[in-house]
Amino acid sequence: MVNRAEPQASGSLRAFGAALKVFRERSLLTQEQLAERLSYSLASVASVEQGRRMPTAHFVERAEEVLESFGVLRAVARHVGRQRGLAVWFREWAQLEETAVGLSTYECRVVPGLLQTEAYTRAVMLNVPPPPTEEQLTQRMTARRARQELLHREPPIAFSFIIEESVLLRHTGGEEVTRELIDHLLECTELWNVELQIMPVRQPHHAGTDGPMRLLETPEREWLGYSEGQKTGQLITDREAVSIMQMRCANMRSQALSPADSAELLRRMRGAL
Repeated sequence: MVNRAEPQASGSLRAFGAALKVFRERSLLTQEQLAERLSYSLASVASVEQGRRMPTAHFVERAEEVLESFGVLRAVARHVGRQRGLAVWFREWAQLEETAVGLSTYECRVVPGLLQTEAYTRAVMLNVPPPPTEEQLTQRMTARRARQELLHREPPIAFSFIIEESVLLRHTGGEEVTRELIDHLLECTELWNVELQIMPVRQPHHAGTDGPMRLLETPEREWLGYSEGQKTGQLITDREAVSIMQMRCANMRSQALSPADSAELLRRMRGAL
């Protein structure tokens, strides 16, 4: 069975994986032995070798040290590409999502892509200039649908979403799109691995006023952050910076409505449409 959440391997990803395999075999190491020396899981090493996973900067540097690859792996990694349909600045984060064990998201602009309906996705993409071509729109929506399979991935990911109430009050795409969106969000709240909280419009104490943020826990129990703005995105690996993001996210969980109260608010909003 095809796993739609698994990105298609690009030529550059396969090239890096092939180079990694050559240097691993040159060092007379099995995948299991290399994984142990890199302090990564066997699944992570296998995915990188097969060209299915984007190697992180840390992975590349560790592989360079362990395999003594004369800078070859580092050089190949500079040319690694990823899925079509995703913004260039978002692709590395999307690749990391594939093997994450936990994902936390705070959004104040739009409903997070993982929770969007197709109609809402289309409305969002068509609203922001410049308008995409039909081919670009199709690629973006296909990539979005593939990412949404992460909600049902095995092994499961623990999700935490905090969404501003104002995002839903905007009625992006119109009332019919909003009705469908809220129905979908209510369905998502019933997934055991998804926690959804709404940040009320009136909340004098708000730890997220610096903007949207995402946190991710890797299989190696490493925490990473991500911040996005106009046509830019930044992967955050500095431990102090990530710790601050974790602190803010924890505060927002206590400031937002509880999951039960959030679901009740969604039902009231749905009834008012």
